[in-house]
Amino acid sequence: MPKDTQRTTTTDHAQLDLPERVTVAVAELASVAREGLLALAVGTGLQVLEAMLAEDVARLVGPKGRHNPDRAAVRHGAEPGQVTLGGRRVRVRRPRVRSADGTGEVAVPTYQAFASTELLGHLALERMLAKLSTRRYPAGLEPVGAEVERAAAGTSKSAISRRFVARTEHALAELLTQDLSGLDLVALLVDGIRVADHCCVVALGITIDGTKIPSPWPRAPPRTPPSSATY
Repeated sequence: MPKDTQRTTTTDHAQLDLPERVTVAVAELASVAREGLLALAVGTGLQVLEAMLAEDVARLVGPKGRHNPDRAAVRHGAEPGQVTLGGRRVRVRRPRVRSADGTGEVAVPTYQAFASTELLGHLALERMLAKLSTRRYPAGLEPVGAEVERAAAGTSKSAISRRFVARTEHALAELLTQDLSGLDLVALLVDGIRVADHCCVVALGITIDGTKIPSPWPRAPPRTPPSSATY
């Protein structure tokens, strides 16, 4: 009986079997180890990500070098891409896959997951609330190694400011559209404080079981400053 060389491999995202070359490549990270354990872990993780992307492509297209007339997608080279890593954007090689009939791009799930910028907004908001300025934002990031840091992006003052504004606007929109019909409020306390040209108002609701639920609303500043207003 001839040997079956067309064995089909199925990939489970929950339990991904990584290629052996990932463990062998760890030996290439000896120089990174001098920068600390976290930098070593980052270097290893980027190699693991590269292997996961290759696994995704193989699952979508099939093993490289084996002709399959029934395949639904084909390899389409690679291009520069970016993934989110520790509050920054890091460059990687993004593999591309197109449908076999050439009608469009086929998404690579692993790249989509790691390329999302949603985490950057969360991190920017957390650090700003912890009183870390946009200018000092890079100082609050975890060390990832000199080589990765040189290629990193998305940590400039303007980039952090844009993410902070976008995230706070999103959080405010979610807050203002909350459905309060399910709350059994027995008391409502309203207070505010003037900050620069804005009056920040906070309404604190107290439910029947004593739970306190704060809800801040921004209010436009009055045209003429109050003479003896109390907040």
